[in-house]
Amino acid sequence: MNGSSDPVIIPFGLIKGGAEDIDSYNPFSWYEQMRKESPVYYDERAKVWNVFLYDDVKRVLDDKEYFSSKSPRLPGSSISKTLINTDPPQHTDLRSIVNRAFTPRVMKEWEPRILEITQNLLDRISGREQIDIVKDFSHPLPLVVISELLGVPPKHIDRFKEWSDILVMSPKSISKEDVEELMKIKRKAEKELEEFFQSMIDEKRNNLGNDLISILIRAEEEGVKISEDELVPFCNLLLVAGNETTTNLISNAVFSIIENHGVYEEVRKNPSLIPQMVEEVLRYRSPAQVLRRIVTKETEIGGQRLQKGEVVVPWLGSANRDEKKFENASRFNIHRSPNYHIAFGHGIHFCLGAPLARLEANIAMTELIKRYSSITLPKGFTVDPIEDSAVYGLKSFPVIVRG
Repeated sequence: MNGSSDPVIIPFGLIKGGAEDIDSYNPFSWYEQMRKESPVYYDERAKVWNVFLYDDVKRVLDDKEYFSSKSPRLPGSSISKTLINTDPPQHTDLRSIVNRAFTPRVMKEWEPRILEITQNLLDRISGREQIDIVKDFSHPLPLVVISELLGVPPKHIDRFKEWSDILVMSPKSISKEDVEELMKIKRKAEKELEEFFQSMIDEKRNNLGNDLISILIRAEEEGVKISEDELVPFCNLLLVAGNETTTNLISNAVFSIIENHGVYEEVRKNPSLIPQMVEEVLRYRSPAQVLRRIVTKETEIGGQRLQKGEVVVPWLGSANRDEKKFENASRFNIHRSPNYHIAFGHGIHFCLGAPLARLEANIAMTELIKRYSSITLPKGFTVDPIEDSAVYGLKSFPVIVRG
C-alpha cells in the first residue's frame, strides 16, 4: 500500500471498487452494500482507502491530527495553494481573511441582485412549454452570480464555464496517455485562469468596488497577511466551487421534488418549506459525493490500520445515506429534523461558500416554484448524469412546465 495516488487524477469508476458499471447518478445501492459489507475498504487497483459510514467519514474530515488536506497535486497547479489543500496554521490564517467575503452582511447585500438575476433568467424562457433546467437555469444562474461577485465582466462568462468544467474533470481511464492528456489540459486551463485573474487584480487595485476580489485586496492593503500567490489561486477555487456545486444543488433539487410524488405541490402551497427542502436535497443528493485526505500518522478506523501517506476517500454521499444516522435514510423527506448532513464537509474545511450556495438555491427554488404550477418529466426521459467528474449532477435536464 502507498499514498502516492490522488483521486483527482484517478477515474471515478476505478475508485468505486472497480465497479465501472455503477450508475453515476444513482450510486446509492452500491453505497448501501459497502456500508454493510466493507465500510472501510482498501482498493488495490486505485491504491486508496474508501470510507462509507457517517461517523467514520466525519472523523476523517474533522481529525486534522491524523488526516491532512495536503497532497501532491498536478505539477504547476495553483489550486494546491488554496484553502482546500492547506492545514493549520496556514489554513487558519487564510480562512480568517477569506471569511470577509462571505459574512452575513455581504450575503445580505447581494440578495436583491441574486433575485434579479434569477427572475431575468426565468423571464427569458417565459412562454416555453419545455425547458432544460440545467442549460436554461441552474447552469447560468451561479455562473452569472459568481462572475458578478468576483467583479468579472459578463463577456467572460462562457470562458469561465469552460475553465470550471475542465478543473473538475477526471480522466477517462487510468492509462498513462489519458492521465497525461488530462493533466496537460488542466495545466493549460489553470495557466489561462491565473493570467486572467492577475490582470483583473491589477485592474482592480486602481478601481476598488464591492466585489469579492476588491474585499480581499483591501484586506491585503490593511496589512492582513494575504499574498498575490494566494489571491490568484483563491479566485480560481472560488470560480469552481461557486459555480459547479450550486448548479448541481439546484438541478438535483428540481429532480428530487418532481421524482418524489406530491412534494412539488406541497412546497408550492407552502414556500416556507423551501429552506428545509434544500437541506434535504443536500443530504439526499449531495452535489459533492466524495473528497480526499492523506493519512499523516498511523491510525485505525473501522477496524482497519491505515499507514502514514496513504490516500483516504471519504464518501459524503454514502455518509448522508447512513441508516445508523438517518431514519429511513433512503427516503426523501423534506420534514426531516434534525438533519445533520455533511454535504458541505465538516470541521476546519467546512465549505466557506455554504451560505452563498444556500442563498442561491433558496432564491432559485422559490422563484421557479412560484413561476410554474407544475414541472414534469417529458415522455421518454432518461437521466443524463455528469460523468468523469468530481461533481455530482446532471449534464442536461429537460422538463415540461406549466405556468
